[in-house]
Order: sequence, then structure tokens, then C-alpha cells
Amino acid sequence: MSTVDLNTKIPNNVDLAQDKRLLRALEQWQPNYLKWWGDMGPAGYQEKDVWLRTAVGVDAEGWAQFDYVKMPDYRWGIFLSDPVQDRTIGFGDSRGEPVWQVIPGEHRNTLRRLIVTQGDTEPASVEQQRMLGDTAPSLYDMRNLFQVNVEEGRHLWAMVYLLHSYFGRDGREEAEELLQRRSGNPDKPRILGAFNQPVDNWLDFFMFTMFTDRDGKYQLLALAESGFDPLSRTTRFMLTEEAHHMFVGETGVERIVQRTAELMKQDPNEDAQAQGGMPLDLIQRYLNLWFALSLDLFGSEISSNAASYFATGLKGRAKEDSYPDHVALSESYKMPVVKDGVLGEEEVPLRNAMNEVLRDEYVEDCQRGVDRWNKRLAEAGVSARLRLPNKRFYRHIGLYADMPFDPDGSLLARQQWDERRSAWLPTEKDREFVATLQKAVREPGQIAQWIGRPARGIKGLPFEYEYVRLD
Repeated sequence: MSTVDLNTKIPNNVDLAQDKRLLRALEQWQPNYLKWWGDMGPAGYQEKDVWLRTAVGVDAEGWAQFDYVKMPDYRWGIFLSDPVQDRTIGFGDSRGEPVWQVIPGEHRNTLRRLIVTQGDTEPASVEQQRMLGDTAPSLYDMRNLFQVNVEEGRHLWAMVYLLHSYFGRDGREEAEELLQRRSGNPDKPRILGAFNQPVDNWLDFFMFTMFTDRDGKYQLLALAESGFDPLSRTTRFMLTEEAHHMFVGETGVERIVQRTAELMKQDPNEDAQAQGGMPLDLIQRYLNLWFALSLDLFGSEISSNAASYFATGLKGRAKEDSYPDHVALSESYKMPVVKDGVLGEEEVPLRNAMNEVLRDEYVEDCQRGVDRWNKRLAEAGVSARLRLPNKRFYRHIGLYADMPFDPDGSLLARQQWDERRSAWLPTEKDREFVATLQKAVREPGQIAQWIGRPARGIKGLPFEYEYVRLD
């Protein structure tokens, strides 16, 4: 088991003290990070005491501790899962060969691009969510927002460690650039589209953490299979923290749906909006938006890059051990494609469809969450149901980019699609209404009208606990 050093300026289990040059470089990057956090982290709450989880190790039992922390004092550390003895590459042309502790020269640029792209998502989400503290529906939810934010910051540290450790000057320059880009900035945006979208309200936030953070889970699972062992170990530990982020999103939407069902039953016309709640059709439109934006993050359906990543052992499939064939040279994938305005099917070599294989697993996982929400509707006696739109709906990347598919996956005429858009995606009127509900609730144990209480509090504490000390 690796030794954890918690008494240094940068907590870590990678023996930073033994590499003075690397330690010095990271300590020089740290003030720039803290300045970014001060400028772009949660606005207005930097000096508040927040009941936060902090990583202090990598063993399954005692990897985190909970206590009140002011966010700028959070101990952002560098933690890698313990190495697997005699680990070998589990897929592709190099299957069975020892994993790499040093990057092979021919893979240097590709690995750097993968790490930078993953790393760029971490500060981006903090920037997107920085104003949400002002409208938190409860102290419990405010605390969960800040927990997600500080852990995205730690995930940035994880990627920056790899850049500094293995990519020399190029890596140091990339680490600086990660602090320069800004979500939604027209001149210097974040790399991936979903991370430039506004997250203006808590429905956006819960959908983001449900769908967009779940994409992050699958990207991390694929990178955890990498033949570059430091990347694999880094992402394996990141997954430990990422689980809470998806919990926040999935249960957040569940609580909204449950409250909507209650309000529908209280109203003679089953009008949740009239009772101060969010109607199901509005929730469905936000679901459609964030699911579609998150699907784009997997990349093109047919991808020579994905084939190359798999062949060379850089990025595998999520839970590669669950597949019978780890070489993927003899199989194919039946891909829906549009030819001459008609939707048909094409056999694609499996390696070229690796993005779609990962996307399929993601969709299946998302469906489990939607099923859970629908179970709450059924329990409340509400007949309406939420559903995932088809994978081809409202796409901006890949085979279906900018094509007028409806939520059922049918290809429409552009005019038809434009006429029906307001039924499928959030409108300005929707956003204005949701904004009217975004009123902060500051008292412990109190919660906004439009969302239900959680089933339990954090780490055995009650919902009524003072998770953020505002005085």
C-alpha cells in the first residue's frame, strides 16, 4: 500500500518529497490555482465553514474525513490508487504486455491530448456552477454543490500532476492553459461543448450532475483501462469521488419529481406549477437538453481515433474484463446512418465504433436513473412518465450532428423540427419560470417548495444539520 503524506503543502501518496523538481513545479502552480479558485470558484461563500469530505488516502475504508472547512483552505491532494502487481495491458494489439510506467514516445502527444481534454472539464464545471450558492434550495443542497466543486478541483490537480510529471515543458504549459480557459468565454472557451453551456439554476445543476457527470464516469472507466499505468491509477481513484456527484444529480432530480407528483395531487387540475412546483413537461425538456449535450461528449459514432486508442492500449472500454473478446478485430457494430435522407444501417468495424459502445453503456446506466424517477411517479399515482430521448436527438457532433431528429429518433423535415422545438427543449419562458423558483433557503432543516427533502443527511447526520455556517 502506498504511503500517504498529509503533512506537506500538497497532500499526496506519490512521494513528491523525493522529486524536488516536480514538487517545486507544482508548488509554483499552486498559487495560480488558488487565484483561479478565488476568481472562479463558488461566489460569495469562500469564507464560510462547509461540512466537506476531504480525501486523505486511497484505501476503501478510510479514504476520506469529514469536517468544517473554508473552501480556500481545502486540502487538494494528489492521490493515485495503489498499483496492481504485474498488471498487463488488457486489450488491443498490445494485450498481455506489461503496462507502461513511462510514456512510449509514439504515444506522447495522444496521451497528452486525452489528459488535457479530461482535465479541462474539471475547472469548467466549477465555473459553470459558481453562482448557484445564492439560490440553494437548502443548506444540504448548498453543501453538496460545494462538495462537488472542491472535488472537481481535486480532479484538476490529478490531471495537472500527470502533465507536470510526464510531459515536461509541454505539460507545464498545458497546466497553465487549464487555468486560462473559461466556460462560455467566446474568445477562450473550454474544450468540450457541454462545458460551455450555462448552468443557471438548480434544475440545470441536477441534470448536469446526473447526465454530464455520468459521462465523466464512463470516460474515467475507459481511461482506467489504459496501458499508461499512472493514468489508470489516477482515474481509478477519481471514480471513488465521482460517485457522489452522480448521486447528487440522480437524487436531486428524483426529489424534484417526487415533489412535483405531490403538488399535482394537491391541485384540482393536477397542475404542479400552480402549486409552486416544476411541471413534468418542463422537467422532460431539461432532461432532453442535458442528455443530448452529454451524448456529444463521447465523440463521433464512427471514429478512427477511438479505433487507434483501443488498438494501442491507450483507452479501453468501460470494465473491459466483462467483454469476451479483448482484441475486437473480428466483430462489427450495426450503426444507424442517414443516406440520401433515409435512415438505414451500416456494419462498422467494432474498433471504429468504440465511442458508440461506451455511449451505449452510458445510455443503459442513465435509463436506470430515469426508471427510478418513474417509480416515484407510479408510487404517487401519477400516470405520466419521463423518458430518455433517442440518441440521435439534438446532436451537435457525429453522424447525426445538426440533423432534425425528434426525440423518438425519427428524421423530420427541418421546418417540422423547428415548429416543434419548444415542445422538446427548454424555452425562454421555461427559464424565466424556473428562475422565479430559485429563492435561497438559509435555515437548517428548511427546503424550497419545489423540491422534496432527501431520504437522509450526509454521513449519518440529519437533514436538519447546519451543513454550511452562514453566520
